[in-house]
Amino acid sequence: MQNTLQRYIPQYAVPKVMELLANDKLDFVVKKERKTRHGDYRKLTNGRHLITVNSNLNPYRFLITLIHEIAHFEAFQAYGRMIKPHGKEWKQTFQYLMLPFLNPQVFPEELLPLLARHFRNPKATSDTDHILALALKQFDENSNKTYIFEVPEGSVFKIHNGRQFKKGNRRVKRFECIEIKTGKIYLFNPNVEIEVI
Repeated sequence: MQNTLQRYIPQYAVPKVMELLANDKLDFVVKKERKTRHGDYRKLTNGRHLITVNSNLNPYRFLITLIHEIAHFEAFQAYGRMIKPHGKEWKQTFQYLMLPFLNPQVFPEELLPLLARHFRNPKATSDTDHILALALKQFDENSNKTYIFEVPEGSVFKIHNGRQFKKGNRRVKRFECIEIKTGKIYLFNPNVEIEVI
């Protein structure tokens, strides 16, 4: 387990993460890239618990995602199955678990203020905090990607599954985009990766 973690998260974080994963009913698996999620947590029918995280994440996003999923497990253990998946119990657990990692030995200095702001009220995914998400993406291996906020209004683009859209007006935080095939309007976060057509 330690060797696996050393490949994916900052070195200084490994011992503490090892402690958090040290539960004989908890399994941790690194998965191939999934476009719809960075990781997930599930209670299995055999009574065990499974956490998965995508292998393609940079070390900082991998660590945040892993702690996010461990927080689901810890909240489930502490409060039972009737809590909301990203409710107050999970948020408090996530904040508590993440706090020891919010230091310059784990994260680059420029990320720390953004992380501190995000963890005042963590969301279901760090992608909804587009400022943090964009800051994290600068550490991705393949950073020559195009994001929806970068292209002009009226641009036609496609997303990972091949669906095509036309970029419209910006609402408060997201962009209205019309699906070419159906004419339906969808809202996109500014940091969605796209391919301009």
